Amino acid sequence: MEYTKEVFAKYDRECIRVYQAYNSAIAKEAAALQNFGENFNVRRMTWIKPSFLWLMYRSGWGIKKNQECILALDIYRDYFDSLLQKAVLTSPDSHLYSGREWEKAFDETCVYCQWDPDRNINGSSINRAAIQIGIKGQAVTDLLNGGIKNISDLTVSVRKWNTLRKNGKLKEKDLPVEKLYAVSDKTICQRLNMK
Repeated sequence: MEYTKEVFAKYDRECIRVYQAYNSAIAKEAAALQNFGENFNVRRMTWIKPSFLWLMYRSGWGIKKNQECILALDIYRDYFDSLLQKAVLTSPDSHLYSGREWEKAFDETCVYCQWDPDRNINGSSINRAAIQIGIKGQAVTDLLNGGIKNISDLTVSVRKWNTLRKNGKLKEKDLPVEKLYAVSDKTICQRLNMK
């Protein structure tokens, strides 16, 4: 099945919201500092996800080990857009690259893009792909040094929403509202296989 590949997110003129799931030590420290602290490993790749429901699917609504705490990061759009400009797909697209070209681009970047089927409240896939952006090295440094406006710990809300969901009482309108985040740069759209 071919999924529509576009970025859907909660955003305003200044920031776009992305989600991450962490253990309590990392999450509590990040919420208190409004940035990541000593419990966060800057040498590891970290993935940011604009789709709330995709992260709920991935983290089991905050049930999976080391994913018990859900953070919402409001990151500056300039930073997010710079990630899109640097991103390379995690697997080669034969329409864009030869094998060697992709390997070179993949080895030289610090930003990775992966598309996975987006999800509904119950975890079923929908006819749209959710973008995940993996960052490491300089991209993580840039995030920590001015990429973040605000960090919110949504863990308590996620637990409440999950209880409602299990009882059939949760509606998507009760969750963070996401809309199309237009990417007008044709080079980015082609490189990330967006449709």
